Amino acid sequence: MSDPPEFRIGQRVHSAGDSRRIGTVKYVGPVEGYSGKWVGVDWDNADGGKHDGSLNGVRYFHAESEKSGSFVRPHNLSAGITLLKALEIRYKSISTQEEEDEMYVFSASNRRVSVQLLGKDKIQDKLSRFEELASASLFYLGVSSSGPPCQISATIPNLKELDLTGNLLSDWKDVGAICEGLPALVALNLTNNLMAHDILGLPQLRNIRVLVLNNTGIKWIQVEMLKCSLPVIEELHLMGNKLSAITPPSSDIVQGFDSLRLLNLEDNCIADWNEILKLSQLKSLEQLHLNKNSINRLWYPEYDTVHDQLGCESVETSGRPFQNLRCLLLGGNNIEDLASVDSLNSFPNLKDTRLSENQIADPGKGGLPRFVLIARLAQVDMLNGSEVNARCCTPTFVSRRERKDSEIRWCLTGSFCRYVRLVMSKLHDHPEEITLLHPRFLELKEFHGIEDEKPSTGAAGPQKMASGLISITLKCVGASMGEKPPLTKKLPASTTVGKLKILCESFFKLKSVKPVLFLEEEGSPLPTVLDDDMATLIDVGVGNDSTVLVDEKS
Repeated sequence: MSDPPEFRIGQRVHSAGDSRRIGTVKYVGPVEGYSGKWVGVDWDNADGGKHDGSLNGVRYFHAESEKSGSFVRPHNLSAGITLLKALEIRYKSISTQEEEDEMYVFSASNRRVSVQLLGKDKIQDKLSRFEELASASLFYLGVSSSGPPCQISATIPNLKELDLTGNLLSDWKDVGAICEGLPALVALNLTNNLMAHDILGLPQLRNIRVLVLNNTGIKWIQVEMLKCSLPVIEELHLMGNKLSAITPPSSDIVQGFDSLRLLNLEDNCIADWNEILKLSQLKSLEQLHLNKNSINRLWYPEYDTVHDQLGCESVETSGRPFQNLRCLLLGGNNIEDLASVDSLNSFPNLKDTRLSENQIADPGKGGLPRFVLIARLAQVDMLNGSEVNARCCTPTFVSRRERKDSEIRWCLTGSFCRYVRLVMSKLHDHPEEITLLHPRFLELKEFHGIEDEKPSTGAAGPQKMASGLISITLKCVGASMGEKPPLTKKLPASTTVGKLKILCESFFKLKSVKPVLFLEEEGSPLPTVLDDDMATLIDVGVGNDSTVLVDEKS
């Protein structure tokens, strides 16, 4: 029997035989009432252990949660393997006949059908020639060290992409040794490796352009320390690190990172937009991912504000804030005000934004329907992950119809556009509020040549009613409704959603079926439910030539 391995406090380990059960050593020594040596482990999984670091009233260590700690015999833990050993396991191991016999799928008759891997030997041979390997994925293999750097460079000299997700790396010296041993490496993924807060001994990583540090426990102070070692970094991913603040070392503005094009801060704890404004002078930044944070409002900074924060003698010494930003993802935050939406028009080059899963973009919670968002956002070509139809003057690779329909839903009778008509119907008695609440109203009105509605003269009740009619196509999609041909009806724009439901019961002769209505819009991945019975059709975005789906209430 070999001697059990020695462990140290802070070391990353995994359970022997299960490389996905990973934790941090918090205690090494005796446990009262039990013989021999024990290792106290705080598992990454909050429910992966049995206690919080105390046992029978004795406190040995402090675990992160009540059930993440446990005591393990040393021989039941693994301290990990080298990078080269992991490569051999992943790419040179040959499956046994027993393993291949266990590869099967179930047929339609629930019988096992063996799976044959066509070209397996050819693929295996290619992957095993390490000198030709350009990318390697070593998920959850327990990599804890590099091994001799010279041996790495001799074995995999052409490796460009390395994915080390879920391993046991924590010391930046090991990361530096891996990168030094891989002269061609440009992309490194360290997701789910709990990295040390002290960044010592990290050399210049002159070729690394993409670095993924998701769920590594890194804070912005460490990001600033990394900056000097990453002179050509273009993409930096920092998801899931509980970041709430961006803390530059000397001023209120993050400087350097001259080549950084994409910064991913999704799934963090940032609530104050002032933290994001600290990134406004990253001159090459094109994509900023802020989904799933806690941001409740945003605004575009004034030039003078950036000037003051930088301490510049003249504004000309700094560029416009976010001067090259073209993609800003804000989904899953707490944005609920119109001013935040309108402020996106001030970003000079913004073309792609995401507002889904915010209250302001959820019509079911009193937010804006898609067509109003499009009309308010003058230069956005991509909204919530789908293309926005742009004006006629835009290139043909972006379709035209949705933006034009959103800004001015023309019909043969010359009725007002959906957005502009919505504004005018609500604010015609308070013209001074129009430009305040709807900054693009006058621009759209002039662009599309829309004139103010003129009061009718004389008793032309029927004529007035006809001028406000909109043509709607109704389609039955309910499973129990049977096959019914679509109907096209002309209805007053002032018809409420509740009234339209009653009309649908009559149009389609629905008995004992309560209809649910959905607005089908071009460019939107899912139809929008119309659940406010008191809202008018024009209020919920139903315009001329709209399609409304009639479903049944489940």
